[in-house]
Amino acid sequence: MANIQFKGIHKSFGSNKIITDFNLEGKEDEFLVLVGPSGCGKSTLLRMIAGLEQIDNGEIFINDQKINELHPSKRQTAMVFQSYALYPHMNVFENMSFGLKIEKRPKEEIASKVKEAAKILKIEELLDRRPKELSGGQRQRVAIGRAITRNPKIFLFDEPLSNLDAALRAEMRVEISKLHNQIKTNMIYVTHDQVEAMTLADRIVILNRGNIEQVGTPEEIYNNPSNVFVAQFIGTPKMNILEISEKNIISENTLKLLGLEIKFNNIKFEKTKHFVGIRPEHLKVNNKSDFTFNPEVELIENLGNEKIIYIKKNNNQLSAKISSNMKIANTIGFNLQDLLIFDKNKNRINL
Repeated sequence: MANIQFKGIHKSFGSNKIITDFNLEGKEDEFLVLVGPSGCGKSTLLRMIAGLEQIDNGEIFINDQKINELHPSKRQTAMVFQSYALYPHMNVFENMSFGLKIEKRPKEEIASKVKEAAKILKIEELLDRRPKELSGGQRQRVAIGRAITRNPKIFLFDEPLSNLDAALRAEMRVEISKLHNQIKTNMIYVTHDQVEAMTLADRIVILNRGNIEQVGTPEEIYNNPSNVFVAQFIGTPKMNILEISEKNIISENTLKLLGLEIKFNNIKFEKTKHFVGIRPEHLKVNNKSDFTFNPEVELIENLGNEKIIYIKKNNNQLSAKISSNMKIANTIGFNLQDLLIFDKNKNRINL
């Protein structure tokens, strides 16, 4: 078991600030996912934990031990890379055992650890093959197996599934989740894929331009986003965000939205710009909702088990997600409880 703590981490490359005052305390045995757009600093954070990148300012602790100056081999971490990083001239057994051989472990111990890891990952029959003889999913299992043999306190995954096709990504997500449940150790996983974040994480850290936007469980992030960035980053299609101008604030608790006057019970609007969010799955094709409107349907995408409807109302572009067996109607509805309100700075106003 292990826990990790970040205190005031800063990192820049020249004048380009990558990480700014990053503070976070991990929990024992948790699966922590760092997610955000490209260039937000998530992979740099992972490399600083592993010792592959210097920290400009701040401290990182593993089990209360400061690791800033520790050699990478002494940090008790193991990293799984996007590119697999397998030696092409070695077979699977040799790749998985390479780190242990460098540490000059006894041959019997090496063989035992490799076989144990291979059994966990169901790749026992591949131990004599070379990387070129393996599929992408098999190569990634070998890379994970190499990490397992080192028995690290913390596993570090740097976008490990991004080179795989959609079917293999889904399969490997399940395998990695099973692995975490089986070996019960800390995993820190970097991705830009929100599906991986939502399905794998105990907690998600959403990063943007080197700053933490929100930390929480997948349910907390989805249901209670702290700002517009988080609200639109998590969820597919992304949340509909409608700008409400000052003139559409009818009173301190009523605003005009999509041609409708909507009254809220637990809020007092200032006479300034606001934003209203509603997820596509909360727009209903029926007349039974709290509020209904008649939009122009611009496009329908049929995805098999569901449909995405792109609609327009009063110069507002929206998307709605409905079951594929539902008929498209002229009326779209939504409930008051499904509306999220954001202030002029795009921060959430809790109702």
